[in-house]
Amino acid sequence: MFKRHILVIAATLVFGTAAAFAGDLAGAGKAATAPMRQYVIEREIPGASKMTAQELRDAAAKSNAVLHELGPDIQWVQSYVAGDKLYCIYNARSEEPIKRHAQRSGFPANRITPVATVINPTTANSKP
Repeated sequence: MFKRHILVIAATLVFGTAAAFAGDLAGAGKAATAPMRQYVIEREIPGASKMTAQELRDAAAKSNAVLHELGPDIQWVQSYVAGDKLYCIYNARSEEPIKRHAQRSGFPANRITPVATVINPTTANSKP
């Protein structure tokens, strides 16, 4: 049990969220055995790119509070603000915690897409 808590603390430090630790200590559900997948969440928010720094901080704080309530089955990685949309990268065990986060936070999840693979400039140099 001690070893599991150490792993959760390490994951918390790596992923930058206390939700994993708090959810584990609260005895989060058995869904924790399912593997985490990465998702792109498209959120349509008119005027998103015109939000002030304070409005973005407030939105992040609201999101973090809901993530804390939901526990270790969901982690926010980062978000991109572009035009009237936010593109959010999340790790989750399924789409369900993402939908619950959207409902509780008040931020829409207009499209939830599982990430099939990730490529970057070094992909060109990888061996088949």
